[in-house]
Amino acid sequence: MADGEGQDATSLFADEELCEMSGLKRGTDFVEVMCGCTSHRYGDAVGRLRVFASGDLEISCDCTPGCHEDKLTPAAFEKHSGRETARKWKSNVWVIVKGDKVPLSKTVLLKYYNQVSKAANGSHKGPNGRPCHRDEFVHCKRCNKERRFRLRTKEECRKYHDAVRNPNWKCSDSTFERVTCDDEEERASRKALRGCSRSPSCRGCTTCVCFGCETCRFSDCSCQTCIDFTHNSKS
Repeated sequence: MADGEGQDATSLFADEELCEMSGLKRGTDFVEVMCGCTSHRYGDAVGRLRVFASGDLEISCDCTPGCHEDKLTPAAFEKHSGRETARKWKSNVWVIVKGDKVPLSKTVLLKYYNQVSKAANGSHKGPNGRPCHRDEFVHCKRCNKERRFRLRTKEECRKYHDAVRNPNWKCSDSTFERVTCDDEEERASRKALRGCSRSPSCRGCTTCVCFGCETCRFSDCSCQTCIDFTHNSKS
C-alpha cells in the first residue's frame, strides 16, 4: 500500500494551504480543485483536478460541454488542451489561487505525487543498489493459468509489459521459458514467493513495488503509462 493510501481527505492538506484555490471540494480520499491549461491557439481548457494521497492525479476535462475526457493524467490533459509547448505539465497546468493562474509546480498539490515519485526512484532498490522489481503474473487467455514473469532486467520487464498490454496473451507467446497450457500452474504457496529482497513472502513494499523507473518504462512504447513517465522525467 502506498504511503497515505486510504487517508481521509481532511488531513491531506491544511485548510490554509487550499482556502484560496478556486473550485475546492473534499471527497472521502481526495481533494478537488479547478485547473486548466492554456493554448495560444485554442485558449484555456479548464477541468477539475483530483489529488489523492496515493500520489495519483486525475483530471476531468470541461473544455467544451460535449467533452467526455475523464480521469486524464496531467500530461494527457496538457496534450488534450492543444498546448503548443507540451511535456512540461507541472508548469503548464495551472490552478486558480486568489484569482490568478498558478502553475502546479508552485502549489502544495504535488506534495504526494513528488513523495511517490521519490520513493519510486530511490526506495525500490535491492542490496546491489539497482532497482528491484518483484515477480509478476499474467493469465493465459487460453487456459487461464497464471504464469510467472521475473523482472530482473530491462528485457524481462519489457516482455512482461508487452504481455500485460496484450489481452490475448497465451502460454505459447512466452519467450523467456518453455511453457505450454498443459503445464501445471504454480501452487499458491510458491506464488507467494515473488523475489522481494527484504522478505521472501512480502506482499508488496517500497523495496519491491515500483511505480515507474528507467528499467520498467520504455520511451518507444505508445502506452499512456510509458508516455507519461517519459514526459515527467523530462519535466
